[in-house]
Amino acid sequence: MKINLSDNEWKLMNHLWDKSPLTITELTAALKSETGWSKNTVITMLSRLESKEAIRHEDGVRAKQYYPALAREDATRAETESFLGKVYGGRLGLMMHAMVESKSLTAEDIEELSAILKKAGGEKL
Repeated sequence: MKINLSDNEWKLMNHLWDKSPLTITELTAALKSETGWSKNTVITMLSRLESKEAIRHEDGVRAKQYYPALAREDATRAETESFLGKVYGGRLGLMMHAMVESKSLTAEDIEELSAILKKAGGEKL
């Protein structure tokens, strides 16, 4: 599934992934302090996300209930692949080299990456 979420769409999706279902009113309240969005802006964002098939709604007793139709893991994977393709020509090694050279990896990051690589490649590391 190819999906491209904008930064603002990610903000809304994160709320739905963390707690669903949510109504327009609940989403507006949850996003107000972070974004300053009005109810109309939230409605526009929901409409865009529905057209991308990233969310769905069900008619509730008083208001529509919105749910994510896209798993967070799928969106994260697609975003990562898109980023790597745009910035590093799809080469993960180039990104890791850049991070090492900029000294932006913490000890915890290195430990986590090492565990991931061990899992991916068996006990060769």
